[in-house]
Amino acid sequence: MTRISRLTMTALLSSTMLVAGITAATAATHPETGEELAADQTFTYRLLDDISSLDPQIVEDVDGSAVSRDLFEGLMNQDEQGNLEPGVATGYDVSDDKLTYTFHLRENAVWSNGDPVTAGDFVFAWRRAVDPATASPYQWFMELMSINNAKAIVAGEKSPEELGVKAIDDRTFEVTLSTPLPYFVQMTTHSTTFPAPQKVVEEFGDNWTRPENIVSNGAYVLTEYRPGERIVRERNEKYWDNEHTILDKTVALVINDENVALTRYLAGELDRTEVPAGQFKRLQQEHPEEAISFPRLCNYYYTFNLSDSGPEAFKDPKVRQALSLAVDRDIIANNIKGGGEPPAYSFTPEAVAGFTPPKSEMASMSQPERDAKAKELLEEAGYGPENPLSFEVMYNTDEAHEKIAVVMTQMWKQKLGVQASLANMEWKVFLDTRGRQAFDMARGAWCGDYNEASTFLDLIQSDSGYNDGKYSNPEYDKLLEEAKTSSDTTPLYTAAEEIIATDTPVIPIYHYAGVYMMDSDVGNWPVENVEQNWYSRNLYKTAE
Repeated sequence: MTRISRLTMTALLSSTMLVAGITAATAATHPETGEELAADQTFTYRLLDDISSLDPQIVEDVDGSAVSRDLFEGLMNQDEQGNLEPGVATGYDVSDDKLTYTFHLRENAVWSNGDPVTAGDFVFAWRRAVDPATASPYQWFMELMSINNAKAIVAGEKSPEELGVKAIDDRTFEVTLSTPLPYFVQMTTHSTTFPAPQKVVEEFGDNWTRPENIVSNGAYVLTEYRPGERIVRERNEKYWDNEHTILDKTVALVINDENVALTRYLAGELDRTEVPAGQFKRLQQEHPEEAISFPRLCNYYYTFNLSDSGPEAFKDPKVRQALSLAVDRDIIANNIKGGGEPPAYSFTPEAVAGFTPPKSEMASMSQPERDAKAKELLEEAGYGPENPLSFEVMYNTDEAHEKIAVVMTQMWKQKLGVQASLANMEWKVFLDTRGRQAFDMARGAWCGDYNEASTFLDLIQSDSGYNDGKYSNPEYDKLLEEAKTSSDTTPLYTAAEEIIATDTPVIPIYHYAGVYMMDSDVGNWPVENVEQNWYSRNLYKTAE
């Protein structure tokens, strides 16, 4: 997979193509690699479900965030390796006490309606994100950014106008933190921090993201959105770096069945789709240039509902430990998934920068030893043949999720006599049901918002907006709070993972790999970016 230096691309385009009045989109060959480019620069890929929202302050899913990165641009972007690079901001300054960040915005950044992108647009968006009236699912993320007064505003104790953000002038955006946060700038690549066009939001309200109303500042504009069917974004001619974009159009098709998606991919209708569970080895042999697998910064887990509405049995950590021990992760990772996903014995993936998973007792045991321990713990908790444990397992509709849920419940039944029923539901209904704690046990998955262990560990902190199981441990919370200002987070994160292993509020199953069928005509997919923050403007299609 060829990777492009955008600075090199800029220089080459300026010197060889723009002189002749030819843009990158119509060039016959790639400006750096010399590859012949396809006449039709359209990238089409599959989505499992419809996205949660097109609003950057509301979107909460991975696929929706990918769409948001095309339509909107924040202060900073990521390159193909996941390193920071300028977005709307050309750079920033940090005060000596590490509490004030001053971002300098580029003069040629404009909205798709021609209006300039200003510091005021960021002030509006960030205040909007923390405003309880917005009900952003990512309010907690803004709190984690340590922005001054964010926590109090989310709690309704202060007004959004008191958030630690300020437009010094149209091109200077200032952020004040309550405590230093080493990875603060990394967090500005997240969609929740993207700017929003105030006058459009205020004019159209909840309808401002409809194709006929939306105004955006990214490399692409929304030209079609059929909920549950397709999302089309096309080149934004007003984007500040449009002349160096090659891909003209990106089309996302919602296809709920992964096998149907594979059939359509093989028929040439898709340029990318997920490999169905268990089929990677076969497809890799049959299509060696198209079946790819690489590490991703994501985990797959099941969470216990530990709130008052959850099963009484789950209040006992012995029950939770028993259920976790009895799950044979090797079977799920190697036999059901089979795409290079490593079994998970820690909540945080090993792919996280600077993180080494602590050695756990479970990881050192054989599966028969785990099964024996699980039976012993469940009996100690008072469950067995005469008093079988029963509960419901909830997951969102998908063949792979179903296979995993079925296998898990069979493992529990055969090994422990547990009677677990299954409930599957459409994505948005699933998110709502899980968020209201209207479940017993529910599937969870998380892809890091930035490359640091806290992006995973913060999920089950007591006040986290995504702590759907409502797990609460003051000692755990204290460790994460200390980590925010610590010069050495390793012992703190190790201790936090040890608490997770003991308390078992979640059952880590495996850590993700990017397992795709990717058309060999697609250039520059960022396989080295473990966060998989991809931008259509960095892709291109070669001629067949």
